[in-house]
Amino acid sequence: MKFAVLDFETTGSQPADRIIQVGLVIIQDDIITDRYTSLVNPGIGIPSSITTLTGIDDEMVREAPELDAVVAEMVPLLQDCVLVGHNIAFDLSFLQRALDENGYFPFDGRVLDTMDALRVLFPSLTSLQLSMVCLAFGIEHERPHQADSDAEVTAEIWLRCLQKFQSLPLLTIQRLSILFDGVTSDFGWFVQEMKTYKEMFTTVDTETGRYFRQFAINVDDWGDEEPVREDTDVSKLPDSFSDFYEQLKEQMKQRFASYEDREAQVRMLEEVESAFQQGLHLMVEAGTGTGKSLGYLIPSLYYGLKQDKKVLVSTHTINLQEQIRERDIPLLHSLFPVGFQASVLKGRSHYLCLRKFEHKLNMQDFENGKEDRITAGQMLVWLSETKSGDEEELHFAANRGAQFWHSVASDSDSCLNRACPWFKKCFYHRARHESNIADVVITNHSMLFTDTKAENRLLPTYKHLVIDEAHHFEEVASKHLGIEMYYGTFINTLWWLYKDARSGQLPSLKARLQRNESERAQAWCDTIDAVAPKLVQVKEQWDELAEALYQLLASRSDPSQTEGGQLVFRVKKDDTPAVWEKLLVLEENIHLVTNEVLKKMDKMVSELKEVQEELDLQGMVTDLSGTVKELSRQRDNLHFFMTMPDDNYVYWLEGGQFNKAKSLQLVCVPIDVSPMLQQHFFDVKDSVVMTSATLSVGKSFDYTCEQLGLESKDEPAKLKTVQLPSPFNYRQQALVVIPRDFPSIRGNSGEQQFLDHLTQSLAEVALETKGRMLVLFTSNRMLKLVHTSLKEVLSPFGIQVLGQGVDSSNRSKLTRMFQSSPASVLLGTSSFWEGVDIPGDALTCLAIVRLPFQPPNHPLVEAKTEKLKKLNQNAFMKLSVPQAVIRFKQGFGRLVRTANDKGIVIIYDTRVIDTTYGKYFLYSLPGPKIEHMPTNQLVPRIKQWMGESGT
Repeated sequence: MKFAVLDFETTGSQPADRIIQVGLVIIQDDIITDRYTSLVNPGIGIPSSITTLTGIDDEMVREAPELDAVVAEMVPLLQDCVLVGHNIAFDLSFLQRALDENGYFPFDGRVLDTMDALRVLFPSLTSLQLSMVCLAFGIEHERPHQADSDAEVTAEIWLRCLQKFQSLPLLTIQRLSILFDGVTSDFGWFVQEMKTYKEMFTTVDTETGRYFRQFAINVDDWGDEEPVREDTDVSKLPDSFSDFYEQLKEQMKQRFASYEDREAQVRMLEEVESAFQQGLHLMVEAGTGTGKSLGYLIPSLYYGLKQDKKVLVSTHTINLQEQIRERDIPLLHSLFPVGFQASVLKGRSHYLCLRKFEHKLNMQDFENGKEDRITAGQMLVWLSETKSGDEEELHFAANRGAQFWHSVASDSDSCLNRACPWFKKCFYHRARHESNIADVVITNHSMLFTDTKAENRLLPTYKHLVIDEAHHFEEVASKHLGIEMYYGTFINTLWWLYKDARSGQLPSLKARLQRNESERAQAWCDTIDAVAPKLVQVKEQWDELAEALYQLLASRSDPSQTEGGQLVFRVKKDDTPAVWEKLLVLEENIHLVTNEVLKKMDKMVSELKEVQEELDLQGMVTDLSGTVKELSRQRDNLHFFMTMPDDNYVYWLEGGQFNKAKSLQLVCVPIDVSPMLQQHFFDVKDSVVMTSATLSVGKSFDYTCEQLGLESKDEPAKLKTVQLPSPFNYRQQALVVIPRDFPSIRGNSGEQQFLDHLTQSLAEVALETKGRMLVLFTSNRMLKLVHTSLKEVLSPFGIQVLGQGVDSSNRSKLTRMFQSSPASVLLGTSSFWEGVDIPGDALTCLAIVRLPFQPPNHPLVEAKTEKLKKLNQNAFMKLSVPQAVIRFKQGFGRLVRTANDKGIVIIYDTRVIDTTYGKYFLYSLPGPKIEHMPTNQLVPRIKQWMGESGT
């Protein structure tokens, strides 16, 4: 097969724009056989933005041939070729126009997009951007955005795709060929060609051992694993932890030439092991660079193995969970003198349900046409590779695939358990089984609370718990021990039951029952007919209620006060809006009709369960039963929100400005979760270790202890707190500067004056540091205003300005763009205050625009404030300041990530030096040099400071 890989550079993407460069690479029989490239004189000026992007300017194309001459040379090369490109629709439109304008027939051959192939064949690729794909494949991309270089690397990528196709199990390719119809799409035709090729050359299929129910799958039955150690192996471990650690250290010295003891890490190891031994709770603040994860994993494993006790480790983010799985556990496996088992367990919806996926493919049930087919294709290839079935390994394109995943994710309500033909291959049950036999289980805070709600039926029994990223524990508890109800979740539940007369669980069930002529089957069909209009009625009433709630929200909310411009409105039981009585009537109607529906369906489901095997309806009945339970939950959640029965909860509405009622969210959250944390964790566990880089405020742990219900007045000996210094020399590595004459935001004209000064100062600093700057905002709106004006000032100097929510909302993508650009300023809000790791020279300057106080009008903050006021306590000092200090410390932590980093932090909020509470912010920092000066001295001081280290 012959391929022509094409890339154009153009003056823009509109019909009036012209081609300025052509790159064409010919592949035949998996070898590059020919190349063609030429600049093109477009006959119009090249915009400066295109010159910045491509490096091609008017001077370079002045002597270049015109398009007709270039097309004449290209046409023979395209003969009998399949056209290939990266996002080919763009290049194809320019090619067809060029052929038409110069008197040629349009290109009528097959057209393939590398992006479709990459998505299906490499389902774990995190980005489809050309430069990122090259990076992932180790392909050198010398001149991005020049057609010859782009065409060359696209050809290399296409060759990788061909190799991958040929290496897939035959059954996977046969499944893909059923998925992609060869008649309607060129990609489908190509998959058919690959299938024919594979069938011709695969005489013996070596993959058959990995086939199950006509799927290629990369796992054996769970439960058949060999034990990782002999029972006697543990006795070989030294009896004292310090002796054991000395042995481990020797191993590390042999392994890593640069190994050196970190004092703080050694202290952490000892404290964690001691807490386990003595049955204490431990709160340990360990700064960046301590090596926290090894600091608790090593003593957890040692103690767990010696005492035959299971230790659970919980993180806030899936990211950290993955990091421990990918980096720390393999290292410890190679260092530990005895074998051990570590497992990762996430929430059930993270795992694929093989039964649902099989059903979806067999029924060809694809709502979103091509998109769902590509997602299913990705998952088919992934199934032949994955050992965990964890969605974290899959990367769907932006906003695509999530709905499809939801329809095939594992869930407890529709699980057949041992009756499922996939049970011994099931990814979720495998993860559960592994966690039951593991020495250490890595989970996340969400899963801990899901387990609490499920009466501890999900996680294995444990008495020793390590909570990493513990500064989030209380917040996650609030979220999970409360209720969140989305407009769309209720709609989807109704939708699954009854999409239309043909599809949905009830019509599908009816179609199966109609084949059976018994009286019972007829009665069940009658039940379905009776229920259908009631479901439509519930949907219409929910639409009406949601619309009315949204109108209330929109009329009472000020989006400028919230992060991301969300609409937020708190509903108070003793002060409900006038319209609330009318809304309660609507909810009551929904409740009554839903009750009626549930009664009939519950009865039908329990009757069907008795004959499900006889009628071969197990899967259908289980799925229907799950949806019935879900509908019951939605009914109860809505009722709880509307009637507000519990005074210990705060209730609010939330929504976006654009999607109207569809973005509506109903939230009920306990105001104080500390009694629940005491009840489920601190009172019943032998030892809970909490760690984070930010747990103290002004060198005291009081705030965090109170949030978690750990004031320990009665039993002070049960809790120990330890603050470990960071191994970094902050005095030499970080300079904090505060422009003391900077304007404040008070007053009507205050904000504009502040923004003008801010833009000017950021621009001056960015020019001095050549970009390499992260600016942290607390307001989305302010970020967007600064982005516009700062871009204008810095563009002429070749400094790129990237804004969260402007250039992309994806944090990882923005961070990559920032790191790969030689001179960039990155503006970020909420999610950039923590968890972002930009070590080395990419980041030299961190600017904090405002102290990160939570909006005082946020419903939860407001309710907590009211509660403290009733107790005659100062809510600002007890709640607002400590919360902001912890966030501020997280933000500060973005700058120095390694022992070699050096940089500046600018605090543009003069409240840190003008107010009595400001000292808590500065006093909580890990000892950097702090100076304040007039704004006009910032740049000279930065220049001097950076010059001291020759940076």
